[in-house]
Amino acid sequence: MTAPSAPAKAFLKTEQGDRIDCLFNPSELTISKSNTWNASEKKGGNAPELRFQGGQSGTLTLTLTLDTTDTGTDVTEHTNKLLDLLKVDPALAGSDRQRNKARPPWVEFHWGKLHSFKAIVERLQLKFTYFASDGMPLRAKADLSLKQWKDEAERPLQNPTSHTPTLHTVHRLAHGETLDRVAAKHYADSTRWRLIAEANRVVDPLTLEPGMLLVIPELPVRRRA
Repeated sequence: MTAPSAPAKAFLKTEQGDRIDCLFNPSELTISKSNTWNASEKKGGNAPELRFQGGQSGTLTLTLTLDTTDTGTDVTEHTNKLLDLLKVDPALAGSDRQRNKARPPWVEFHWGKLHSFKAIVERLQLKFTYFASDGMPLRAKADLSLKQWKDEAERPLQNPTSHTPTLHTVHRLAHGETLDRVAAKHYADSTRWRLIAEANRVVDPLTLEPGMLLVIPELPVRRRA
C-alpha cells in the first residue's frame, strides 16, 4: 500500500526568481475580471446598444495565515517578505535612475497545477493576532490583493522586423521533464532550451512545476544572404 502524497504547498514567485512559501495553504481564492462597455445614445428605444471598449485587469485576492507558534520564532520574518513586494526595486527591467523611474516587482501565485497571471501587489493588510509574553508577534493574518500586471498576450513572441506574432504551440510539462527534453521533443535539438526559457520568462529552470503550460515558439527562419 503506497503512502498518500503530501499536499502541494502554495507559494509566490517573484520577478527576481525568489520563492515565498505560504506557511498554510489558503482556504479560498477569489478571482475577478471585468470589461468596460459604453452605451451609445439611442432615442425612442428601450435600451441602447453597448459597444465594447476594452478589458480591465484581473484581480486575485486571498487570505494567508502565518503562524510560527510551533517554532517560537518571530512571524515578521515572513510578513516582511510580503511587505517587500510593495517596495520599489531600481534593479528591475525598465528602471531608470536618472529619470527617477522604478517600480515594485511582479509576482505569480502557484499552487500545484494552479498558476496565476503575472501580477503586482495592489494591497496588503497585515493583522497580528497572537504574541509571545515578551511582545514578539507569533501569528498574523495577511489579506493579499494581486492585480494583473499586463495582458498575457503581450508576451515577447514577436518577429522584431515585422512585429507580428510568431506561430507557437503549448506544451504541458510532465513529471520529470526538463527544458532540454522539451526542446528535444519539439525541435529535435536539446540545446534550444533557452529559446523556450526566454519565451516563458523562466528565471530558474529547476523551479518548474509539473502541469505548467509552456509556450513553444517557432524557430526563427534563417534567410540566405
